[in-house]
Amino acid sequence: MSAYHLSLYNYRRKTTPNLERFARRANVYNAHYSSANFTVPGTSSMLTGLDPWTHRAFHLSGLVARDLADHNIFELLGKDYHRLAFSQNVWADNLLNQFRSGIDEFLPPGSFGELAVLPSEVFKNDPNTAHQIQDDLLFDFVDPPGSLLFGLAHRLYFEGRKRRMGERQFPRGIPQPRNYPVSYKLENVFDGLIDRLDELPQPFFAYIHIFSPHAPYRARRDFIGLFDDGWTHIRKPEHMFTEGESYETIEQNRIWYEEYIANVDFEFGRLMDHLEETGMLDNSYFLVTSDHGELLERGVKGHVTPLLYEPLVRVPLVISSPGQTQGKIIDSPTTSVDLLPTLLAAAGQKIPDWAEGKLLPELGGTEEPKRRIYTLEAKSAPAFGKLSQATFAMREEKYKIIMYHGYKVFGEDVFELYDLENDPEEMNDLFNQDPSLAEEFKDKLVGKFLEIDNSEVT
Repeated sequence: MSAYHLSLYNYRRKTTPNLERFARRANVYNAHYSSANFTVPGTSSMLTGLDPWTHRAFHLSGLVARDLADHNIFELLGKDYHRLAFSQNVWADNLLNQFRSGIDEFLPPGSFGELAVLPSEVFKNDPNTAHQIQDDLLFDFVDPPGSLLFGLAHRLYFEGRKRRMGERQFPRGIPQPRNYPVSYKLENVFDGLIDRLDELPQPFFAYIHIFSPHAPYRARRDFIGLFDDGWTHIRKPEHMFTEGESYETIEQNRIWYEEYIANVDFEFGRLMDHLEETGMLDNSYFLVTSDHGELLERGVKGHVTPLLYEPLVRVPLVISSPGQTQGKIIDSPTTSVDLLPTLLAAAGQKIPDWAEGKLLPELGGTEEPKRRIYTLEAKSAPAFGKLSQATFAMREEKYKIIMYHGYKVFGEDVFELYDLENDPEEMNDLFNQDPSLAEEFKDKLVGKFLEIDNSEVT
């Protein structure tokens, strides 16, 4: 869920009326960033309080470095809390499997869903290895499976059962994580979560990772057509890393994505109503955020890309405290690594020295308008070697600089520099227009990159 597409953050389409209603009694962080642009590193940073170059979980389906696996919010909260973990995203589920020793109640991805046929769930003793071998190789659901016979049989079985469920409510298909045979209806997932939250022993800590509005964008019928208003987004030039998506295709997907956001927002509103009615919202910290955003521009549709533009990495963060009734706006930049220390402080627990985040403003921390925020994309680099190929970005005050390091297509390291205050769409690259400003920010970014990697930067 990208902050860029939310009416909560002044997007022109009314995508999030219920999130806005929640914001009237919560802290809204206007410049909150994920540490990366896709699930694995973004989720890892939220749960460990570590930057991607520290936890090293920056590959597709990657894992946190083994010697850091106990550096997570579940372990640190300890047995004073009943700790529940649920993720519909199988990649995030792999991370939760790493943290199982600190989790009291673990709900698999298919929980509250209509149908789940994940072969790896049979192998309880080593689910992550089973996921790599079964779900991602032998029974791959998108690319040709490693086992043609059993893979084809698996697909036919899943699709046959899914067809019998009926899809009249979902003209684009019942919601499903693209790569995995799991299907669900959002309203049933939220109903199940409401029932489970009511039953949890208190005090509890619940981490709930909803897959929607992740692609494929499959809103319920009553949200389809909500934004057929004729408006189109600014046309941006294709990037070197274009995926070849046409402007027209991207604009159609923009509407589908925003319909899906509105669908999620509606279900969130039902959850919030229930928590208000039961009083749980008055005696709990309640956080809404995302592990990454989505890019629908420059020839790119999605987030499996080397790019680090704002729609990919600027994400929502809205937090209500026990008894809070008035909303507050925080403009100071914050990052996903700040969640772990803030939650520990709220629980009265010690913050470990290794935590790389800071306390969030209004929750123990102070606003730092000049704070530098970093994001990293390095899925093509070795997990435990130098960042031989990576995109690295830094925001400081109103400026943002991006470095493309080690990409053969460029021949040398390439930089982009934007003034986010006056150019929020990142259309006017200042790097070659203002040499003194470019040199200042390049020195800062390269200095940080050398600090974390010691790679040669040109």
